[in-house]
Amino acid sequence: MALEKMLHQTVTGLLSRRIREGSLHLHVTGGPSRRFGDGQPEAHWHVRDSSTLRRLLWDPELQLGETYLEGGWNAGSPEALPAFLEVMMRNFSEPGPAPYLHVRRWLHAVVRTGNAIARSYRNVNHHYDLDEWLFRRFLDERLFYSCAYFEYPEQTLEEAQLAKCRLIAQKLRLRPGLRVLDIGSGWGGLAVYLAREFGADVTGLTLSKEQLRVSRAEAERLGLQDRVRFQLRDYRMHSGEYDRIVSVGMFEHVGVRHYPDFFRQMAKLLKPDGIALLHTIGVTKNDGPPNPWMTRHIFPGSYIPLLSDLSPPMQCSGLMLTDLEVLRLHYAYTLREWFRRFQNYRAEVVERMGERFARMWEFYLAICEGSFRWRDMVVFQLQLAKRHEAVPITRSYLMPDL
Repeated sequence: MALEKMLHQTVTGLLSRRIREGSLHLHVTGGPSRRFGDGQPEAHWHVRDSSTLRRLLWDPELQLGETYLEGGWNAGSPEALPAFLEVMMRNFSEPGPAPYLHVRRWLHAVVRTGNAIARSYRNVNHHYDLDEWLFRRFLDERLFYSCAYFEYPEQTLEEAQLAKCRLIAQKLRLRPGLRVLDIGSGWGGLAVYLAREFGADVTGLTLSKEQLRVSRAEAERLGLQDRVRFQLRDYRMHSGEYDRIVSVGMFEHVGVRHYPDFFRQMAKLLKPDGIALLHTIGVTKNDGPPNPWMTRHIFPGSYIPLLSDLSPPMQCSGLMLTDLEVLRLHYAYTLREWFRRFQNYRAEVVERMGERFARMWEFYLAICEGSFRWRDMVVFQLQLAKRHEAVPITRSYLMPDL
């Protein structure tokens, strides 16, 4: 009992010192409720037992998600999870100390996610080969599974995803008949859009058998199978010559060790007067090990780059950076909508995949939204070419209606 009392005092003392924005109500089973802070947002934290608190103090970066999916705590309701995470992330700007953090940093520096081809297939299978049914519960009808581009905050998800496609097409300077390679084509939405709206001849590469099946079926349904083709192939094994190359939401799975391979291969496949666009999640400040909960349950082998990670291998490849845009908050808006739509079908997900899976997925969506809203995660869009004259010298071509 003395140890349990000391544990509660440690937790309440920490919350008393740190909660300055918003308010948090702590409810531990069998004990009195406490309120910390004042104002909005107002969140509730229902903790099942002292062992949950002990694990959180021991390793908060891993155990916050681990104990949530195990049912060790909740925010009152699944819909209230984002408000709880907002309070915690606004008041705890960095992850708390973990006893093995120095080991994680050492392993991260040594391994740096060396994703060889066989491992890349396994990593993709873990996440992207989940049933199409799940993704149709929270994505838009075209199954875009990457950051949308919100031209204004109230734009619908469907409108914002199409706005992202238009922006990419503008940066690629597309016109009918150009050969386009889509590295990491996902569920096929972008490749189909570029073929249908711009008359491009598109080849999409994926490592997911489920995404390949859905992409090919959609191209055939629209009668575009002669203009857009999908292949189950690693980008390192592909050959050919393309006028344009695009990669959206795939680079996070490349691994730092293979950044030189990626940019060299992109340069090899791109024609001398071609244009490429790389759209990837990035971080602006922190260079540390990936979140251990995320790599364990959601994206094994992933790594989120700093711009300084990208510059050396890009420069050595023969490609030049012709434009860079940093999309701030766009992914937060996207994830907010994914989370809302997931909650609309949560009961069906529980019935089909179990409560533990539903808790894992909603925590993933909510913690990612918080990371883009309250931490240093952004999206980088890099336009690349081999020649200065490949793109105009001003950005007016990105605003055709002005």
